[in-house]
Amino acid sequence: MQARRLLITISLIAAALWGGALGYLHMQGNAGFLDRMEASLADLRSHLIGPSSAPSVVTIVAIDDQTASANGYPLSRATLARLVETIGALKPKVIALDLLLVDPGPEEGDQALTDALKGVPTVIAAAGVFPSSLQSVTSSAEDPLATIPVADRMMLPIARFADSAAIGVVNVSTDQGGTPRYIPLISRGAQRVDASFPLRVASVALGVNPAFTPAALALGELRLPTDIGQRLPLTFYGPRGTIPTFSAADALAGKIDAKMVEGRVVVIGSTVTGGGDVFPTPFDPVLPGVEVMSTAITRLIAADNIVRDGNVRSFDALLGVALPVLIISLLGWRRSAVAYSAIAAAVLAWLTFNIVAFSHGYWFSAALPIAATLPPVLLFGAMELWLDRRRATHFAAQSEMLQRIEAPGLGEWLARDPSFLSRPVRQEAAAVFVDLSGFTGLSEAIGAARVQEVLSGFFELVDDEARAHGGAITSFMGDGAMILFGLPRPADDDALRAAACAVGLGDRLRAWLAADPGLSGRKIGFKVGAHCGTVVASRLGSGTRQQITATGDTVNVASRLMEVAASHGFELALSAALMNAAGAEAAPNHQGHIEGPVSAKIRGRAESIDVFLWRGHPL
Repeated sequence: MQARRLLITISLIAAALWGGALGYLHMQGNAGFLDRMEASLADLRSHLIGPSSAPSVVTIVAIDDQTASANGYPLSRATLARLVETIGALKPKVIALDLLLVDPGPEEGDQALTDALKGVPTVIAAAGVFPSSLQSVTSSAEDPLATIPVADRMMLPIARFADSAAIGVVNVSTDQGGTPRYIPLISRGAQRVDASFPLRVASVALGVNPAFTPAALALGELRLPTDIGQRLPLTFYGPRGTIPTFSAADALAGKIDAKMVEGRVVVIGSTVTGGGDVFPTPFDPVLPGVEVMSTAITRLIAADNIVRDGNVRSFDALLGVALPVLIISLLGWRRSAVAYSAIAAAVLAWLTFNIVAFSHGYWFSAALPIAATLPPVLLFGAMELWLDRRRATHFAAQSEMLQRIEAPGLGEWLARDPSFLSRPVRQEAAAVFVDLSGFTGLSEAIGAARVQEVLSGFFELVDDEARAHGGAITSFMGDGAMILFGLPRPADDDALRAAACAVGLGDRLRAWLAADPGLSGRKIGFKVGAHCGTVVASRLGSGTRQQITATGDTVNVASRLMEVAASHGFELALSAALMNAAGAEAAPNHQGHIEGPVSAKIRGRAESIDVFLWRGHPL
């Protein structure tokens, strides 16, 4: 019990430290393995919740296969200018071109596009080029932009376009599978800081300038929590087409519904087959990049983005400590249906909370509690199994020792019925007593070590014979022992087996004494008495230490019969009651020499009893 308490204490401390370490990494954004795991779990929650309708904020005009077939691909600057003018005439809030216009084209087309961009609020795309997929940043409480990585270079629109429209950076942050998880709201180059494409579009559409704090973005009266590095956590409304999409060819032909443009943000982008600007999402394996941008724009303007900020991450870290500590505490409290039900309830409550929160726009980590809980709980379970195995080994050793003392099956009987003989029971049984004669004087001559050796040999011999005949050694007193037949329950052949055991003891002891050179020349002998009848079987001793034994006249007579055997010069004295109960097949009738019955006076008893005397054949 003390070892288990120590294990529980160590496990609780280890679980808290492990969960705390993971929580710290999670709050710093440095737990890449958790992010990889979280990506899959976020997709699973998205599937469980299912698609939702996008607010009526953005309309996509796609440069699709139909457009490319009719106008060529990529679109000429003149055609693009005409597309902007056509859409601008329908009075959108802003036109956003998710296209990189970094190289000059024919002068006539570039001038036409420049004029078109000036005629309506527009945003055009830029992109940052980073040296690797992972960037190192530093944090600063005073500088909300300190956690934003710096690009090696910026791919900017040519100057004439940049002077005619606002610029936004189209970079996205993806997981290991390529799914967009975040929109970096700010991008930094060596000499400049730019808003992201979705943020620039949203600020132009709302007519406000963005303002940043270390944990949030303000767009006028809107306050949107942001994640580490001023990133917007991104979730999707549904598969391709969830945000209304029209072909640029239809727009150029005047076939687009004006109601789908007026007062909305219109995003122009490429969806042409083979264009390469596609991303896998939980709802669609090939969502066009223009729809990723449009989703982020919608989230910003509608302020319905999912929340994963410092407060959410702090709660994740707290849960990463609390959940494993709770489960280990419940396992340590008791291994029962109640504890397991409590654990199941706690896990179910956490899962329900996590999924419901995700559906309501709060992205609590699922990976962190799992990673924080599984290793400590599994390790605790493994250590408990190890302790159980140690205890089982210990109990097995104790059981083996018990079986060496008790009859085969008595230990198992006690294990099945711990209340066995908790109250005295009167029953029929046969008792055999055996004792070494002349040993007391011998022990003074041969020394303690030799005494132990002799007694060990004597015990092993008696134990073998008792076990061989199904008897229980209920007491072993140095150079004597009592063997009882009839436990745990009386049997018809108790007397027969007791007689056989008595004869076996005689033969074995005679040979053993003769074979030991240290004993054969000395006056050492043995005597055996056996009787059957009613006994009182019970447990003797305190609650912490008990011994199964039997008392009564039958036991007293069996003990006194050893004196009868010795006084008549025989090895064994068996009561006529036992011989009659054993029947003609009794071993004394077929081995050695038997005489009787003779009437024998029993010390302490008024009446004599009939006794059979037996000795084995000389060696």
